[in-house]
Amino acid sequence: MLTLLFLSLFLAAQNTGQVKWRVSSQKINDKEYSITAKGTIADGWRIFSNKTNIDGLEKATINFTDSSIEKTGVLQITGTEKTTTDPVFEQAATTVENNITFTQNIKFTGIVPGNLKIVLAFSFAKGSEAFFTEQGEKFDVQLEGGVSINVNDNRIKISTIDLKNPAANCGNATAGGSSKGLWQIFLIGFLGGLIALLTPCVFPMIPLTVSFFTKKETNRKKGIANALIYGGFILLIYILLSVPFYFLPKGNEEILNNISTNPWLNISFFIIFIVFALSFFGLYEITLPSSIANKADSKSNTGTIAGIFFMALTLAIVSFSCTGPILGSLLVGALDGGAINLTAGLAGFGLALALPFALFALFPQLLSSLPKSGGWLSEVKVVLGFIELAMAIKFLSNADLTQHWGVIKREVFIGFWILCGLGITLYLLNVWPLKRKYPVKFSKAKWVFTILFAAITIYLIPGVTNTQYSKLSLISGFPPPYCYSVYNHQYYCDEPIKDYDEALKLAKEKNKPIMLDFTGWNCVNCRKMEENVWPDERVKKLMDEFILVSLYVDDREKLPAHKQFTYTTADSSKKEIVTVGDKWATFQVENFGVTSQPYYVLISPDEKLLNMPAAYEPSAAAYAMWLQCGLDAFNKK
Repeated sequence: MLTLLFLSLFLAAQNTGQVKWRVSSQKINDKEYSITAKGTIADGWRIFSNKTNIDGLEKATINFTDSSIEKTGVLQITGTEKTTTDPVFEQAATTVENNITFTQNIKFTGIVPGNLKIVLAFSFAKGSEAFFTEQGEKFDVQLEGGVSINVNDNRIKISTIDLKNPAANCGNATAGGSSKGLWQIFLIGFLGGLIALLTPCVFPMIPLTVSFFTKKETNRKKGIANALIYGGFILLIYILLSVPFYFLPKGNEEILNNISTNPWLNISFFIIFIVFALSFFGLYEITLPSSIANKADSKSNTGTIAGIFFMALTLAIVSFSCTGPILGSLLVGALDGGAINLTAGLAGFGLALALPFALFALFPQLLSSLPKSGGWLSEVKVVLGFIELAMAIKFLSNADLTQHWGVIKREVFIGFWILCGLGITLYLLNVWPLKRKYPVKFSKAKWVFTILFAAITIYLIPGVTNTQYSKLSLISGFPPPYCYSVYNHQYYCDEPIKDYDEALKLAKEKNKPIMLDFTGWNCVNCRKMEENVWPDERVKKLMDEFILVSLYVDDREKLPAHKQFTYTTADSSKKEIVTVGDKWATFQVENFGVTSQPYYVLISPDEKLLNMPAAYEPSAAAYAMWLQCGLDAFNKK
């Protein structure tokens, strides 16, 4: 379900092909224009006029990719109109056939571009079927007297950058980043799977399932083999969830990054995780449709390999209410690294779930050492509910950062986490007034976890202050950056340049090399580097020798209309450069062939590569060596 949600949000809208449009503009005065779209409608098709008022029917609009453009007046639709009882809605509707004209007057509050991108959306029908151009049909229209885009504004490919021939073939930070990242994601997935094992949906299934295999078969070896196959199928099922992501459309290499940083997707996950949290608190139960589980379960009783597969599938389905939120966190966290990262994370998750079934099948005597199901499982579920709330605010923060809403500032984020930690601590101490079905017992393990969550909560408290103790390096990357603060003068805050051409101009003036920092508002490892590695005295001293420019590949702020353009990529596909993130993500892919962040590049003022680029490197010493390598190469030029 989660996989389908990701894919459905990014299916490209098909051009209707039923209307041929000609778009033009007419200047009214210096800042005002009239935009006209004339359409020839194919035989048998009709477009709904905005005079039609039917619930669920979308009105026709002409929209623009620059929010500074103001519409003056309503959209005018002209053509031969006909009002009849429409066969789709069985209500009176006004439609236009054959030829239609849309006219929208607009006013610019800023610079008038020479070329304007417009998005035309409308509802249309044929016979008893109706459609709406959800993403709209996109057109470029020339504006008389508008400012043409500066040649530097649409410069993406830098011809002087040669990845195969840097000035110095040195630096050891590159190799460490990506491989460690995959293992980290695998281990995070494995940890998520271990947590899922302790939920009421999964834990009771372990002894039942193992006993089923070992006792059903008269041949113990066959029973063990079937249990091992069962565990293997669990692993396979979770790995298969990543397969669709390998078949995403080509020509847009950063699509997974776009999915993971999409603000509306993050808001959707914020809502979903709130719903899951309330379910963990016992307000209601969330399960997949019983028909799905019943169908899988009916095929699991055949005693064949296929039957064992459907047993594993049944486990995955019926445990969804507990594993779904954990799995969703893993999917979103791994998306920006590509499909291979998803596979690594899901493999870790599936392996953790599968291991107990194989382990206890091989050593059934260990089953007696398992703790009995009871009230502690319900307590685990409630604790997970608070963790889900903490994850929910992370998704809302992701959307807030990329859209620059300024709602979830760093201290607000940490404050919410403090409340969640306090809630867990009070609940485990039996102070929190949530209804319990079992008598409260205080075991050694429970005291350990109570003290742990209390310590975490206390650790977070300085994070809401405007002091030197607010750094919280142990959770670097999860809260918003230091500069995204409610305070005017926050510690550790030093905003870098965020435009390449500005940095290049300054580098030429000062004759200093440039450090390109490909980063993202939602990039956890980027924050770890900025908060833990960059402040190191050796690193900071070397970085001062460079002009630092941070290029945010997930920034959803729209470029001014006169700086938006269509770029032809290396594989001859067309890409619309509309937002700041569009520009720098394309810049990274076209020049360096990678989409992951963080990604660091050192170049000279004449735009030549000084050494090999670097990825995530948590060792300050290794990162300093890489910087020194590039600086030495520049000084030799």
